[in-house]
Amino acid sequence: MVEKATFLHTVESEIAAVRSFLELLEREQQMLLKGQVDDLTDIARQKNGVAAELAVLAAKRDRLLAASGLASDRAGMIAWFDAHPGDSEARVAWASLLAVAGQARERNRINGELIQLRMQHNAQALKTLLGSNVFANLYGPDGQSAPESGRRISDSA
Repeated sequence: MVEKATFLHTVESEIAAVRSFLELLEREQQMLLKGQVDDLTDIARQKNGVAAELAVLAAKRDRLLAASGLASDRAGMIAWFDAHPGDSEARVAWASLLAVAGQARERNRINGELIQLRMQHNAQALKTLLGSNVFANLYGPDGQSAPESGRRISDSA
């Protein structure tokens, strides 16, 4: 049987990690809304790090449940709480984990939509630029200057 304090500590660690992930998602959303996309790569790297930490913590929780002979799913959690009816701290922590994970899932969904909109906007802008023949008069198919009627862009000023 798993010690209740160890189980509670693991769930509390998961809560802290999900909150860190949520903070990163909030920063990402602000960047997307303001069009500050230069630092998104760094945010993605940080999110990957926290996601790896969450995977380790979830695996630890799964091992703790398995050590008690329980499944590593929602039914296993319910069974763990049934086996520890007086452990209100763990119940509160689990409810908190589910709540903050729900917030992170929703923020991630919204960020995905924002990214999709930005990609559509960029694709439309590129289509407009390429369809306007702006480049057709400046460059040939080989990428070299193709001046129209002998006109050239001069960089000597």
